[in-house]
This record gives sequence, C-alpha cells and structure tokens, in this order.
Amino acid sequence: MKHWLVKSEPGEYSIQDFAQEKRAIWDGVRNHLAKRHLMAMQRGDLVLFYHSGAKPPGVVGLARVSQAQIPDPTQFDPNSKYFDPKATPEAPRWITVELEHLETFPRMVPIAELRERFSPQSLILLRRGNRLSVMPVPKEIFGDILRMAGSRYFEHGD
Repeated sequence: MKHWLVKSEPGEYSIQDFAQEKRAIWDGVRNHLAKRHLMAMQRGDLVLFYHSGAKPPGVVGLARVSQAQIPDPTQFDPNSKYFDPKATPEAPRWITVELEHLETFPRMVPIAELRERFSPQSLILLRRGNRLSVMPVPKEIFGDILRMAGSRYFEHGD
C-alpha cells in the first residue's frame, strides 16, 4: 500500500462536499507529474485530503482509493475546462482514480504545523514552488499526520 496527498480548494470541492458524496472521481488533473502519481495509485491506497487556498491551508481528511486507472471523463466533455480534443475513449490521455471518504479529521493540521515538524526533503508538499495537486507521502509521515489530526485510523494502525 502506498500513501498520497491530494489538494483541493474548499471553494471548488471541500471535505464537506466529499463527505456528503462519499465517493468522488478525482478529475481535472492536468499536470503530467500529478498524472503519473494518479496512474501509480492502486485500490486500497490511503490518501490525505488537503485544503489549499484556505486560510490557513491544511490537511483536513482521509480517503481511500476505491477504483484505480479510470479515464478522466472531463477530457471527453467539450463543455469542460478540462476538455482535451486529442483524447478519445479508445485512447484516453488522462487517467484518474475514484476516492472514497473515510474521515473528516477532528482537527485540521495546518501547513505551519507541517513545516515545524517535517522538512521539504521529506514531504513534497513543503517544497518551495510546489504546485502539485497529487503527491506521494512517506508512510511514517503519513502516520504522524494522522496522529496530529486525531484520526481514528491512527489508533487502529490502518
């Protein structure tokens, strides 16, 4: 099992939206490195949900990959800002995952706390200029963040 972090602006798609829907296709990612991370995700991988653009930004919840290797449907929709005219159902250019909501954390872990605890070398999120919306998180750091958030999953060792 691998561990990941996905970012979303709460005004676009919040942890509350995700909790209400219970499952969501993580569509609209158009960065090639983030695409490679999405393609590496497997069913059962755990994912931290991060609110970017919030004041303060921070980790707010936990998800699990429920389906992997899904063609991103927005690439085929000419009315979507993520439409890709070169993509076809037979040869999709953008692959994504479906996530299932596991938990909205009892407390958000703000970026300032992450910076105090971890280095930019150990957590990609903290690297200067990082704009990735999908990134891997080392297992030990993932567990530390669950503990910092008061996650019930930390107690179970999941």
